[in-house]
Amino acid sequence: MALSPDESGRFANLLKEHADGLVARWAELVGVSLQGRMTRPELERQTRELQKGFQQALAAGAQDLADEEAGELRAHLSELSNNRARQGFSATETAVSVFTLKDVVLEVLGDQTDARTLRDYVSFAAFVDRAALFTFDSYVRVRESLIADQAEQLLELSTPVVKLWEGVVAVPLVGTLDSARAQVVMERLLQTLVDTGSPYAIIDITGVPAVDTQVAQHILKTVVAARLMGADCIISGIRPQIAQTIVALGIEFGDIATKSSLADALRYVLGKNSYRVVGAKRTER
Repeated sequence: MALSPDESGRFANLLKEHADGLVARWAELVGVSLQGRMTRPELERQTRELQKGFQQALAAGAQDLADEEAGELRAHLSELSNNRARQGFSATETAVSVFTLKDVVLEVLGDQTDARTLRDYVSFAAFVDRAALFTFDSYVRVRESLIADQAEQLLELSTPVVKLWEGVVAVPLVGTLDSARAQVVMERLLQTLVDTGSPYAIIDITGVPAVDTQVAQHILKTVVAARLMGADCIISGIRPQIAQTIVALGIEFGDIATKSSLADALRYVLGKNSYRVVGAKRTER
């Protein structure tokens, strides 16, 4: 139900005439719903911006939130959603902050219960409802973007590529290796091989809880990609349980060197480069 030009003008005047009291009461009600997690000055600043946004949109003749005259109001609602999403408030709490305007305006109307006033209020309430839904949608988009960014950051943090020795890099994998993470592992390993010019790469799966056919395929693809870059790969962390699983599944690693631990893999690589690894001797007194 869109507002008529007359209804827009009436509520624009109402919001302007009762601005101070309306903002104070609006901030009070929103503060209750947020359970004191925002300061009163901050709430009053936000509600005053929204009050001005609603008042200016209605004064300009906006009959629906999608109208060009409501552009500044939509900007205020988007900013509110963005801030609340980043501050950790829920989508419901954010939308309620807009819905509450209906309660405040109804209090301002008081005993004006004639048919015309009620009809106008219903149209105004529908306008506020659309604004709250717009806020909800904006909040969801911001949260989805934040979650996607955090997921990407976690992927990067969970797939470090470290330099163990001159010419030797390692990728210690921890947790489940799915397609998305396997792609990140491959990209970071190949980039590190390019940056360091390392001829050897150790893929350590000690922290991988289980190896199935899919995980094995991801590892093999990474090995093949590294070989195309001129680097030999060694797979370490083959525990007895994982070895049994690999055999039972019929997974073939071909001529890829495998070792039971990262230390064994490093010793193997150093041996291929004519380094001799010896244990430290204790000095007896």
